Amino acid sequence: MRSGGIFDYEQRKVRIIELQEQTQEPGFWNEPEEARGIMKKLDHEKELVTRWDELDELRESIKVYQEFLKEGEEVSDELEGEIRTLERKLEALELKNMLRGEDDHRDAILTFKPGAGGTESQDWAEMLYRMYTHWARDHEYELSVIEYQQGDVAGLKSATVQVSGEYAYGYLKAESGVHRLVRISPFDSNSRRHTSFCSMFVSPLIDDTISVDINESDVELQRFHSSGAGGQNVNNVETGVRLIWEGTLSDGSSDTVVAECQQERSQLQNRHKARALLRSKIYELEKQIKEREKQKLEDSKNKIEWGSQIRSYVFHPYHMVKDHRTDFETSDVDSVMDGKIDNFINEYLLSIAAAESESHD
Repeated sequence: MRSGGIFDYEQRKVRIIELQEQTQEPGFWNEPEEARGIMKKLDHEKELVTRWDELDELRESIKVYQEFLKEGEEVSDELEGEIRTLERKLEALELKNMLRGEDDHRDAILTFKPGAGGTESQDWAEMLYRMYTHWARDHEYELSVIEYQQGDVAGLKSATVQVSGEYAYGYLKAESGVHRLVRISPFDSNSRRHTSFCSMFVSPLIDDTISVDINESDVELQRFHSSGAGGQNVNNVETGVRLIWEGTLSDGSSDTVVAECQQERSQLQNRHKARALLRSKIYELEKQIKEREKQKLEDSKNKIEWGSQIRSYVFHPYHMVKDHRTDFETSDVDSVMDGKIDNFINEYLLSIAAAESESHD
């Protein structure tokens, strides 16, 4: 178990020494953003090695219980408990080890956009918004609502949320795409079955260490009255800011990106936040272009692209949530809508790791 296979225990210990040496160099904190990035990497490597050591201790404990069992001791319950703990911690470590993308450690920006269908789709968008906020709180991530526009009758027209914490983007990148709902509509007096769609775009929140070239002539600035919390001044003064970028990406394709912020009390603060969101969204689009160019996951059904339908949620005529990339499904719809989506995220990460492993063979 010490070799660690793909985990590479010894190489990680060497990496820790190398990172520690960097932190001791003169002027290390002269570039604060870069220094914080190195410290994050160091903490991540240390945590993985510590978790691996814990697994080794569990393995030794299991061996001891097995010996006791052979000698006639009644330790079956203790042995089974240790094995379950080992399996759970091993799975968690495997998932953590897979978050090795250059942006996986970053905070995540979630943008919800209901599809055509008016109230139906807007209500579905709010249900997804609730699902992801529950997931984030269950995992002790910090949530910040950057923009939220209520629907005319129910639900939401659009929303942007920042999820802050360790590897938020690494986990939530699995959720980018179109989510489809099939149910009996609560807004239909004839109780007919409706299909609704909501797109969710997930991008990493980048900092000044990442360069994103934006032509200012491609950006339109709009100001509006904020509708969120913040007091009377926020609602009566045009503090909300919307930035609309219409430009050409590196592959020659044209696109429109909208970034909006109304969470702060001043227009200047909202403008600064909207600018950061705009850069992050454009950066994510450029990342997708590079991934396609490198053909990392060519011909793989697991590849995420903006606009692709990734999951179906069926409430009628039966109960099922199914991921179309991994074929993982569950009939426990209520738990999923309460934020219990770890199995979907884990299956996606495992499938991506398997596809990458095959591409290297």
